[in-house]
Amino acid sequence: MRSNLQIVFVVMQQVVVRFCGDSGDGMQLTGNMFAQLAAEMGHEISTLPDFPAEIRAPQGTLGGVSAFQVELGHEVYTSGDKADVIVAMNAAALKVCTLGSHFNHPQALFDDDFALYHRHAIVIVDTDFLAEKDLEKAQFHTNNPFTELGVPETVQIVPVALTTLTKEALKDSGMDNKSILKCRNMFALGLIYWLFDEPMEKAIRLLEEKFKKKPALVAPNSKVMVDGYNYGQNLALSVNQIHLDDVSLTNHSINSSLLHGHFTSIAGNKATAWGLIAAAEKAGKRLFLGSYPITPATDILHELAARKDMNVMAIQAEDEIAGVCTAIGAAFAGDLACTSTSGPGLSLKSEAIGLAVMAELPLVVIDVQRGGPSTGLPTKTEQTDLLQALYGRNGECPAVVIAASSSANCFDFAYEACRIALENMTPVILMTDTYLANGTALWRVPKLADLPKIRPQGVPEELKGHYNPALRDERGVRYWAYPGMEGFEHRNIGLERDAQKGTISTNPENHELMILARKHKIEQIANSVPDLKVISGQIVYEKMANKDIVLVGWGSTEGHLHAAANEIGCDLAQFNYICPLPRNTYDVLSKYKRIIVCELNTGQFATYLRAQFPGLMFEQYNEIQGQPFAVERIVNYVKSN
Repeated sequence: MRSNLQIVFVVMQQVVVRFCGDSGDGMQLTGNMFAQLAAEMGHEISTLPDFPAEIRAPQGTLGGVSAFQVELGHEVYTSGDKADVIVAMNAAALKVCTLGSHFNHPQALFDDDFALYHRHAIVIVDTDFLAEKDLEKAQFHTNNPFTELGVPETVQIVPVALTTLTKEALKDSGMDNKSILKCRNMFALGLIYWLFDEPMEKAIRLLEEKFKKKPALVAPNSKVMVDGYNYGQNLALSVNQIHLDDVSLTNHSINSSLLHGHFTSIAGNKATAWGLIAAAEKAGKRLFLGSYPITPATDILHELAARKDMNVMAIQAEDEIAGVCTAIGAAFAGDLACTSTSGPGLSLKSEAIGLAVMAELPLVVIDVQRGGPSTGLPTKTEQTDLLQALYGRNGECPAVVIAASSSANCFDFAYEACRIALENMTPVILMTDTYLANGTALWRVPKLADLPKIRPQGVPEELKGHYNPALRDERGVRYWAYPGMEGFEHRNIGLERDAQKGTISTNPENHELMILARKHKIEQIANSVPDLKVISGQIVYEKMANKDIVLVGWGSTEGHLHAAANEIGCDLAQFNYICPLPRNTYDVLSKYKRIIVCELNTGQFATYLRAQFPGLMFEQYNEIQGQPFAVERIVNYVKSN
């Protein structure tokens, strides 16, 4: 194996690191710890946990490779197309990272279009898992995996006997061999900390926080991590050591909200849960979540179930239908009612959401999208539930649809979903996805006092004694009375009701009137959402400008499209408000010659936009492979068409 390059200190603005190994090798823990320390050191981060759907594939096989990728530095928009540093814990991980989506092809070699790392990347590999049996499990045909994979000479290969060194470090610990092997990811993490010259004091503190419920694991893992750091330090490995450009948050040029405050890294599901809690506190309501566990939304239920101290009531129902129905009951009772799910669960909840539309009750439905249909790719990401969210109910059944666009702003849009629901007496469907839910980003912790006001719809005191559920305010929003309010007793039903009396009605003209009333209520919400803002891509040379082109996206693709717009020199229109659309949508889009709608589906948002604006021409760029966009491919498409 080659390892003959001289040490060079490389300064970079952004760097991408990918940890990969077996599902039991602790790659998610390792990557999360590295990302958390990076965030605490003031770097922007974006992460991509990438693990198989199988509970545990056979050890050392290609199907069992689990990975965690993080981009860190300054002006970070995505988790990165290709890694600058790879940690491969076994032969299978090395093969998957080198061949990308072609790892099952027997004749595949390193290819710039498919490999998950650059030609000048640093590849740290555990040589203890490159034995003949390991190579056979990973379907190698020779005893030299690097030559067989066609790894370029420019790649800096760092062979380290991670397993042997971990065993040596813990030989006197009294731990059994299986427990010792579980610590080798910490040796690799210590080596990465050395590579980036990160402070070990903070790293050890983070490790203590991670294992605070298992204090016996702190000492051995700390020792192994420090030994990994010292291994790199003392042996002066022949590898380029990386220093990130010293760009502090105090002179951040992209996001002024990062100037001051307390920062941490946060996953999208946790941010969503905290956004719901903050909204309930701001609105003066008790938060209720009725849900059923489903990948990848379950962490929202876990987080809220642990927050009884915040007056949160979370119920794990027996199925998806029960989950949403308990939430509807909570909304009728006057609570901030929510339910969380993924695509299959959204299908099951559709009839009950229709009941909430007909009863005009505030309800927040969180859809963490995943690969489908049916069980599909439950641990991979897609944007394939949009048309279901917009139209997937019987009858004329309008509901608000909004989407988060980063792991961090899942907090903001969960909060916004609650505001819209409570102020407009309507179900709101919040779209996130696996990429946002499991990924993490740098987040500025807001102060509750600084969050927008939420004014839940009430009921005028003068209606006491003669209230009926059909009465509306000047916006067309019905009043909200609930059990326990003396003089406001009423029944709410799923049958059509008389527009004046609130009683059951089968009158044809009245039915049409009520359909239009519910439609108008959703349309007027556009008056309370922000206008669509265009992001102008940053360009190095003015001659690169392509200002007649706009990339259009929605939800989680914002970072990738922003990075692509920067390279192309074009504009970006990213949508968070989908139904209703921002009032200025047509005025913005009609200015461009090329409107390119980019989605992780076959064109659902493009179809929706064509229906709303039949006079505009929309191009499509679509990928649907269970992975986030690759910025490079978007750029190549725009430039070649």
